[in-house]
Amino acid sequence: MEEGFVSPFRAGFGCRCPRCGEGRLYSGFLQVARACDVCDLDYSKVDSGDGPAVFIIFIIGAVAAALALWVEFSFAPPVWVHPLYLLPVVIGGSLILLRPAKALLIALQFRNRATQDVDI
Repeated sequence: MEEGFVSPFRAGFGCRCPRCGEGRLYSGFLQVARACDVCDLDYSKVDSGDGPAVFIIFIIGAVAAALALWVEFSFAPPVWVHPLYLLPVVIGGSLILLRPAKALLIALQFRNRATQDVDI
């Protein structure tokens, strides 16, 4: 393992700088900071795109569908009961997972030196 290596998963799930693993990645809920406050890594070119949202949609959608099927076949509640438990699961799960998913994708892009520079 190379010296100074920060695991993209440790940095991503901790929402920390992908280079030093110490500085904060975000200045708001999903707003990426201008630079790392510890190692001065410039975050101006960081772009995770729609990838984190797509991954979260697939994960939360699968969990919500499995939960809805289980509740329906186990308890057979009226239709109006499903939104009572599914809305908090979908909204809460999405809000909880979106920050670390975006940070993980940014850390993986940094680790693999993924750039947007394309000569056509």
